Amino acid sequence: MKKVCILAAALALAFTNVADACTNFIITRGASTDGSNMVTYAADSHALYGSLYSHVPGKYTPYLDIREWDSGRPLGQIAQVPTTYRTLGNSNEHSLFITETTFGGRPELEDPKGGIDYGSLIYITLQRAKTAREAIQIIVDLANTYGYCSSGESFSLIDPKEAWIMELIGKGPNDKGIVWVARRIPDGYVSAHANQARITTFPWDDPENCLYAPDVADVARKFGWFEGENKDFSFSDAYAPADFGALRGCEARVWAFFRTVASGMDKYEDYAMGHNPKNKMPLWIKPDQKISPKQVMDCMRDHYEGTKMDMTTDIGAGGEALPYRWRPMYWTVDGVEYCNERATATQQTGFWLVGQARPEKVGILWFGTDDAATSPLTPIYVNSQEVPECLKEGNGSMLKYSDTSMFWITNRVAQFAYLRYNIIGKHVRAEVDKWENAMLELIKKIDINMANVGYKPKKVKKIATEFSVNTAQTLFNGWVELDKYLMVKYIDGNVKGEDENGFIDNGNGLDIPGKIEQPGYSEHWKRAVAKDKGEILKVVK
Repeated sequence: MKKVCILAAALALAFTNVADACTNFIITRGASTDGSNMVTYAADSHALYGSLYSHVPGKYTPYLDIREWDSGRPLGQIAQVPTTYRTLGNSNEHSLFITETTFGGRPELEDPKGGIDYGSLIYITLQRAKTAREAIQIIVDLANTYGYCSSGESFSLIDPKEAWIMELIGKGPNDKGIVWVARRIPDGYVSAHANQARITTFPWDDPENCLYAPDVADVARKFGWFEGENKDFSFSDAYAPADFGALRGCEARVWAFFRTVASGMDKYEDYAMGHNPKNKMPLWIKPDQKISPKQVMDCMRDHYEGTKMDMTTDIGAGGEALPYRWRPMYWTVDGVEYCNERATATQQTGFWLVGQARPEKVGILWFGTDDAATSPLTPIYVNSQEVPECLKEGNGSMLKYSDTSMFWITNRVAQFAYLRYNIIGKHVRAEVDKWENAMLELIKKIDINMANVGYKPKKVKKIATEFSVNTAQTLFNGWVELDKYLMVKYIDGNVKGEDENGFIDNGNGLDIPGKIEQPGYSEHWKRAVAKDKGEILKVVK
């Protein structure tokens, strides 16, 4: 399995490279309606296949072979530990979740000789840690022991009690290990990161809420990126100074989330648009009201609707309000360079998730494949003992279609929706909402079933496994039928009429449509075409 979610970066994240990028939102339990810590993750890459990775503890071996997640390049071996935990995707059986976004940062700090990469850090740590705080120390120990070969990373780490954001980067090819800082997000607040380092200054005397490498500022001093006292040291300014691309392509996604859950965020609009780097957003904010799991899911479906960067309203959206722009991100006209927006919801998502770490309840990994705006999440209990067939690794690939793969069926539906997004995309979104709302209600009943058996491990695992596997398969089967239905209803730019009995025929008994509508194009599009080629297309009477 190759997990490609890293950006090539020079001094800062270059806007032309944000095609392969990820997005994380973090919601503390005091900010959530159900008292759970939550984290989101969109693993975005044009080469990433969406499947649910898993680790099942087996026979102990002294060493573990490490391959770089992005390239498959062998990195060597590390010592294995006697006991490992079962993992599902970016979660483990103890309701620990770890996700990431790559900020790149200073290229001078990369170490190609390093023995472990960011992807291995995530999935190996999930096998070894029970809590977020413990995971931070394991990540540090692994990177410092074996050397770190990736560029700068931001990690989200949550468990049922705490939520953390951690940022790290190497020390350079001649100095093994990492410099890093981790901050505990205050309960009742939310945070986010999207391929740009966000931790600035931090407290040096609060180990309960802030952890860091002893030399985190010294390395920056050595390279001449910082002068002054420790209290004035800013991690992101030293190791990942932001340029226009980092703000517009990355921080803008954080801003879109913040402005959705809290008032007063429009004062940072110029920062998000890349026009005022000094007007920095805070690392975390307090939402106006508590946020539900469904609201979190929908925040991952954002295309900057309702802002100056709204992707549904300009001529690039075509005649059907399509909120997508195909790559490359930069383009030039008459010597002037322009950019396309990079929103949270994007066409190249391999998989995405919302993780819920719930006190005194089994955690839930809400898991989806492909574009978040057109794909539904299915609930997977983190103690499930099986991976649903439709989500298994090896069931299809980016180069091999599979009729039983969730990734391919969600892509089929999405590709059709892209053709007429304001009509078909709206229909698909309604089906997504119907499914997720039903699952949120069903989860309540399954939780009760688990409580009724006294949370006895064997019985609870059986309930969790049967529910997770059967529910995912039900979703897959439903999406296969949705794919067929959408083709029949919307083929060739038409919309076939329906009543309570299904499609309307003409009454002659031969399945000939009796009602067909042709909605055409948006008014904005018609006016643009008239301006562009009106003299040629004008009807002369």
